[in-house]
Amino acid sequence: MERGGERFMSAHNNDPYSAISVNIDERAGVERSLKKFKRMCEAFGVIREYRKRQEYKKPSVKLKEKTQAAEKRRKKTAMKYTRTSKI
Repeated sequence: MERGGERFMSAHNNDPYSAISVNIDERAGVERSLKKFKRMCEAFGVIREYRKRQEYKKPSVKLKEKTQAAEKRRKKTAMKYTRTSKI
C-alpha cells in the first residue's frame, strides 16, 4: 500500500480500526520493518488470538486444561524448593 511516497503495512488493510501499522522507511529497509511488524503482532496478541480461535474448545475442556496447568506449575515450584533444601 502506498501512502505519501512511502510504502505502508498494516495488520488489516481494509479495517479502519486497525491498531498495528508500520511505516516502511527506505533507510531501514523492508526486512527490518517486517521484523518490527511481527514484534508488534506478538505484543498485541494477534498470533495468540489466532491460535486460540483455530478450534473451539468446550468450557469444560478449557477448565480441565487450566487446572492441569496449575497443578503442573505447583509441582514445578515444589520441586524447585525441595531441590534447593539440600543438607
